[in-house]
Parts: sequence; C-alpha cells; structure tokens
Amino acid sequence: MIGGPEIALEDVRFDYGSAPMHFDVTLSGGVTTAIIGPSGSGKSTILNLIAGFETPDSGRVLIGEDDVTALSPAERPVTMVFQDNNLFAHLPVWRNVSIGLDRATNRSAGDRIVGGALARVGLAGYADRMPGMLSGGERQRVALARVLVRQRPVLLLDEPFAALGPGLRTDMLALMRTLQQETGMTVAVVTHQPDEAERFADEIVFIDRQAIAGHGPATGFSSRRDIPGLEAYMGEKDR
Repeated sequence: MIGGPEIALEDVRFDYGSAPMHFDVTLSGGVTTAIIGPSGSGKSTILNLIAGFETPDSGRVLIGEDDVTALSPAERPVTMVFQDNNLFAHLPVWRNVSIGLDRATNRSAGDRIVGGALARVGLAGYADRMPGMLSGGERQRVALARVLVRQRPVLLLDEPFAALGPGLRTDMLALMRTLQQETGMTVAVVTHQPDEAERFADEIVFIDRQAIAGHGPATGFSSRRDIPGLEAYMGEKDR
C-alpha cells in the first residue's frame, strides 16, 4: 500500500489575466475525487496547482502536512496523467514505463518491476512494442503502468480517457479504480462525465465560475439542490 495524503488548497487565488480563480478545498486522502464543472471553470487549473505546473498568486497548497506551494513539480509526491498520455513515440513500451523508475534501481530489478506493472494493466508481452503500434486504450494502460512504477502517493488525471469510446473508457475507469483501491493512493481526476463520476469516485468537487461551488460524497451528488449552479450544469449535460 502506498497510502495517500489529503490535499488542501487553502485560500488559493490564481489569475490567468482574464479569469481570477479562488479555490479553498480539502481533498480526502486515500480516495478518488472527481472534479466536474463547466468548461473554463478551472478544473485543469486545480490539478496544475497541485502538481506545481502553476503557482498561486496567494494562498497555500498542502500535500499531507507539507506545504508544497513553492516546490517544483519534480519535488512533489505527485504523478500526473494527461489526455495525450505523454508517451515518447521513439521509445518502446518498456523504456516509456521505466522512465518512472528510481535512478538507483538496477536493470534486473527494473525489468522485474516494469514487467509486473505491465502485467497488472493487461500488457504482458508488450514491452518491445512502439507506442505507434498501440491503440488509444493500450497507450493509456502504458501510462498507468508508469504510475505503478513511480509509486507516488498522489495521482492526478486530466481527462485521461476522454478520447476513448464509452466501453473502453468504462474499462479504463474500472482499472484506475482497482489500482487506487489496491495502492491506497489519493486520486483526483477531471472529467466531463458527471454520471461516470458518481460510479467510479468516492467524492466529487463541483467547480463553477472559477471557484469551489460544492464538495461531498459521490453517491447522490448530482441530485443535490443545495449547490449553486449544479442543477443548471447537470441539465446541460443531459441534453
């Protein structure tokens, strides 16, 4: 078990220049939190602030008890998976996954760790294939294998399966859910599918107008009427 810490954005303010944002929220540790909301509301920005790709104008970002606001992405205990999976097209699957290994890991141990990770995501025997030979779902499985190899306690996913068809997306979400439960890592995932969020997440954060509008257990979240803007957002998603 990796064990995941809670993540807190304390009175964080960030301004791209045209859309000032204000985030004050704590994501529970060791669970999956889905982040939903209208386009442009700041969903990806929250992940970037946690990962260190953006720096708050004010406020603090904490992972566990550690203030990471001023730390670089490499210094944070975080792995981030993007929609384009960030694979190197000129490197085989084994090398793409092994990039996540600690530099002190020897080749023999590395082979064993990478092989185990690939087997866990259903890609045993794919080590020598190039990314161009893989389907979209297989490439995302390689990205998840790299997550397992890195063994970081926080996993951030920015619409990682949006380009996949409904059936394959469901399979990938189920795999992500299984890996989270096995490792105990803290997962935050941006999605445009609130119905899926209720099925695979433990908690949901709803962002509207560049601020946290609601946060709570995933079960029954979409039917809540005490969260400003949520009913209108769900109505848009139903059309």
